[in-house]
Amino acid sequence: MTKPLPPRAEARPITLETHGITRQDDYAWLRAENWQDVMRDGRASLANDIEAYLDAENAYQEAIMAPTRELQEKLFAEMRGRIKEDDSSVPSPDGPYAYGIKYVTGGQHPKYLRTKRDGSDEEIILDGDKEAEGKAYFKFGGASHSDDHKLLAWAYDDKGSEFYSLQIRDLETGKDTETVIEDTAGGGIFSADGKYLFYVRLDPNHRPSKLFRHEIGTDPAKDVLVYEEEDAGFFMGVGRTQSGDTIVIDIHDHETSEVRVIPAHSPLDPPQLIAARDTGVEYSIEDNGDTYYILTNLGDAEDFKIVTAPKATPGREFWSDLVPHKPGRLILSHEVFKTFMVRLERENSLPRIVIRRLADNVEHEISFDEEAYSLGLSGGYEFDTTEIRFSYSSMTTPSRVYDYNVETRERVLRKEQEVPSGHDPEHYVTRRLLAKAEDGEMVPVSLLYHKDTPLDGSAPCLLYGYGSYGISIPASFNTNALSLVDRGFVYAIAHIRGGKDKGFAWYKKGRREQKKNTFTDFIAAARHLDAENFTSHDRIVAQGGSAGGMLMGAVSNMAPDAFAGIIAEVPFVDVLATMMDATLPLTPPEWPEWGNPIEDSEAYNYIASYSPYDNVEAKAYPAIFAVAGLTDPRVTYWEPAKWVAKLRATKTCDNLLMLKTNMEAGHGGASGRFDRLKEVALVQAFALKVAGKA
Repeated sequence: MTKPLPPRAEARPITLETHGITRQDDYAWLRAENWQDVMRDGRASLANDIEAYLDAENAYQEAIMAPTRELQEKLFAEMRGRIKEDDSSVPSPDGPYAYGIKYVTGGQHPKYLRTKRDGSDEEIILDGDKEAEGKAYFKFGGASHSDDHKLLAWAYDDKGSEFYSLQIRDLETGKDTETVIEDTAGGGIFSADGKYLFYVRLDPNHRPSKLFRHEIGTDPAKDVLVYEEEDAGFFMGVGRTQSGDTIVIDIHDHETSEVRVIPAHSPLDPPQLIAARDTGVEYSIEDNGDTYYILTNLGDAEDFKIVTAPKATPGREFWSDLVPHKPGRLILSHEVFKTFMVRLERENSLPRIVIRRLADNVEHEISFDEEAYSLGLSGGYEFDTTEIRFSYSSMTTPSRVYDYNVETRERVLRKEQEVPSGHDPEHYVTRRLLAKAEDGEMVPVSLLYHKDTPLDGSAPCLLYGYGSYGISIPASFNTNALSLVDRGFVYAIAHIRGGKDKGFAWYKKGRREQKKNTFTDFIAAARHLDAENFTSHDRIVAQGGSAGGMLMGAVSNMAPDAFAGIIAEVPFVDVLATMMDATLPLTPPEWPEWGNPIEDSEAYNYIASYSPYDNVEAKAYPAIFAVAGLTDPRVTYWEPAKWVAKLRATKTCDNLLMLKTNMEAGHGGASGRFDRLKEVALVQAFALKVAGKA
């Protein structure tokens, strides 16, 4: 069979000059000038030449991967077989009801439900499969009920562009009202009396810039603008404290935050400022009675502390330490209930949950036995309670949901993730390694492999990394990874700088002018796995998405010999051009993370020195598979398209290079739970193909 020829994008060079530096871009034409229309309308608004190129790349990818279709189907069947199709969450109590979600066999989308508190009389209040009928893409954007349980505010996106339509459902009749509010950031927040709904609207450039108050039963055209954020560098969101007393307007970028509040029982009051934004100072609030409980990095509290402040005088001058800063103990989040506070923190790369009784400030921890695991607080609706809910898993242990009584310290298992096709943790091994980075830092690497996998360098390896925004990748249970592990792969996660795995300093040393540490850490992890015979350099397939896709592009430029293959999903690879374009949705808020190359020549030069697209060279590259979403507002489709076009024209080897653009989805890929598995199966088939196991 004749091997299909890869498409080649036409080079249409333009010259750009910044800070006296000239650069040439041959593929800038792939950026649709009407990109806002493409985000809303998809293919219908795409220029013919751009559409033709993306279609050609998709056709090439399909032809190349056609011999693996049977393998893809087998992988899909395996992964689907590990999902309990008729699954449901543990309902969360709220007054007379308990709320939860469930899936039905064959269903792609969740169904929101409620029961009476004792578990009787299940009522489906929102049916995702029904709402998705006839739509190529459908995703919920949140749902919240009013305090009197009569109304439900829910949002959906049917383009993948994350412009959510917000609707209000009458829970007594089960029908939506005529109110439809377009272009929102997702679900809304009710006032305590249920008469008003607060929501954030996106501007034409996809920025969450305006908070509106909608009076239930009125025309949305009459909605009141409550607050407008005029600085394009800041995101805005709206929420409500655990007590339910306070509506919170959260304004933030990646290093600075500012909070305004409205009493939930006085929704017409103007927003009150807690503390004015101060560059580099972050804070978030909860409340109890007349007191705010504030998580912040104010002063020298790099790993955060918790302070209190009177509601009457919430400014920084009135903040008083409650949980002091402890270097190396990163406080990740806090929740405040009527009689206690709970915080999730990380120390020595492991998470833990700490309970503090508010009456006397006595603390205790919830203990765990495994050496590497993942924890999460599940939240809840009720404030006056003695129970919290948390989830626990490890790379070998399926997720477990527990209810924990903070007074008796009794832990009750409420749900354990079922793997219908079977899973025996004794067949697998999980390890935590430390790889030495270029500058001597020790980079944690979590491993999962089958107990029968030979550790003599012959095993292929999938090495996953992210390393941006302070996001840590947990060592949690991943049923999809088992398809590779059962075929002899070592599955590895590199906990590189740019995340907060080893505290806030670990994040700071992987951003802005120290961003290259993220890349060299990942390369060090790959080299260490090779040196320790867990795998070999020519058998490592690296994987990352979004900012992790930028990581993939950078390491393929910096150390192509360290990898056999690269999987770059919705990859942020055209970093310099994107950070130079202040009209794009995420650019101004991203400057604190990467630097502002428009105003700062040093930032320009540093970004230019690692931006994957700008550093493609005439040399051999690993096999590369890039995945994009046409309506993606976070990493625009043209970034991977430009990158692949330049690689195809520049690289000197015949190693496989493919681009798949989902023409009906955005940043998260396909929305249905089974459709998404088909994309995972395709990516895994590529990894197996590169490793010689397809």
